[in-house]
Amino acid sequence: MTPEIQAKFSSYPPAAQQQLEEVRRLILAVAEENALGVVEESLKWGEPSYQVKGGSAIRIDWKPKDPDVIKVYFHCQTSLVETFREIYRQEFEYEGKRAIVLPLAAPVSDAPFKHCLQLALKYHSLKHLPLLGA
Repeated sequence: MTPEIQAKFSSYPPAAQQQLEEVRRLILAVAEENALGVVEESLKWGEPSYQVKGGSAIRIDWKPKDPDVIKVYFHCQTSLVETFREIYRQEFEYEGKRAIVLPLAAPVSDAPFKHCLQLALKYHSLKHLPLLGA
């Protein structure tokens, strides 16, 4: 973890920090499991951002105005969140076409969430397929 990302994570309340660190762990695990190469970790718009070559960026953040959740952001001009909503109607809460909303009090649902991360990290090779090949 880069010092700037570590500093950003340290600025969050403990429950948000723990949930965000779990999401980060899953992003890195999905990239490794799928041999997607190096994950570029940086701050974009003040939020931790993760991207691999050929994938769409994934940003994660907690905001004081929604203190009980974290949000996992995807590029709003992709079909990612629309696809997630179609496949996983009941598993997640969504914010428009841009985010999955994860409650701090609930564990991250590994299999469906990891699948969403995988679709985002492979987006450019899947974007032409119906439902991104899911």
